[in-house]
Amino acid sequence: MNNKRFTLFLLLILSLMLGACTPEVTPRGEAVVPDPEVVEEAPVPEPTEEPAPEMMVFTDDLGNTIELTEYPKAIVSLSASTTEVLFAIGAGEQVVGRDEYSLYPEKVLEVTSIGAMWEDLPAEAILALEPDLIVAAEIISEDQVIALRELGLNVYWQANPMTYEELWGNLRDFAMLTGHEEETEALIADLDARVRVVQEKITPLSYHPSVFYELDATDPANPWTTGSGTFIDYIITTAGGMNAASELEGDYTQISTEALIEINPDIILLADALYGVTPEIVAERPGWDAITAVAKNALYPIDPNMMSVPGPRLVGALEETAKILHPEVFE
Repeated sequence: MNNKRFTLFLLLILSLMLGACTPEVTPRGEAVVPDPEVVEEAPVPEPTEEPAPEMMVFTDDLGNTIELTEYPKAIVSLSASTTEVLFAIGAGEQVVGRDEYSLYPEKVLEVTSIGAMWEDLPAEAILALEPDLIVAAEIISEDQVIALRELGLNVYWQANPMTYEELWGNLRDFAMLTGHEEETEALIADLDARVRVVQEKITPLSYHPSVFYELDATDPANPWTTGSGTFIDYIITTAGGMNAASELEGDYTQISTEALIEINPDIILLADALYGVTPEIVAERPGWDAITAVAKNALYPIDPNMMSVPGPRLVGALEETAKILHPEVFE
């Protein structure tokens, strides 16, 4: 390499070295040489507090208040009606326990039974399921509710409905409790439409047959029936009939054969057909052949669970009763 080319090569190397080491220049022309010992640290963010979960507050029909920060994942239902409602509105997967008499829908049989509620409260069986919510209907006493609340459990007690509008309200209460409001509104819309169809067919009718609802005839001479103030009475009336026992005192009461013959119902609904009572058995009872319903063989088995469990199946009960009382408008 000649001297000229060697000189150019040295100049090139020198310029590259100077470029790499050129200090930062401030707007005033002052060179700023970074200190290799100083390392800039990233700013530390200020600590923030976690927002408190929004509280959901509910008041049951006994006036008791419960507070939830999230929808319950483990519900124990202590009555057949509350169990049916939970499954009907889409909350069945949240149910971890049921009472022994919660038997509908069929899928509920897969849920753990805590036993019957007639005698001592099965507190241990309930606590073992670690529920975050317990629901109960009127069949559960206020004393039982108090005992459960004293164990530190959230208990929501619901009164039985007396009309279909009150039933819709009960469904909505459970929808808000469980987070299934959209499904529940769709269910109510369907149920309400079915009730209106029956009412539209029944309203123009002038004939309202007298209906005796036989609940239990263990004593055939004094069978149990339902008086006024029950949903069964309401269904019979809405279906275009008259409850033959509406003047009797008490929601559920006995009536003598003599009193029933005097009332002389046009139709008898056999809720005890589930337990083996047949129209033939009824016809053989002493003196009952004088009753119009027996003479005309107007004796009809009916599902007592559908009629008396205050849940969505009450609409099916209305449809079936109306068809029995007024088959001519449902052909």
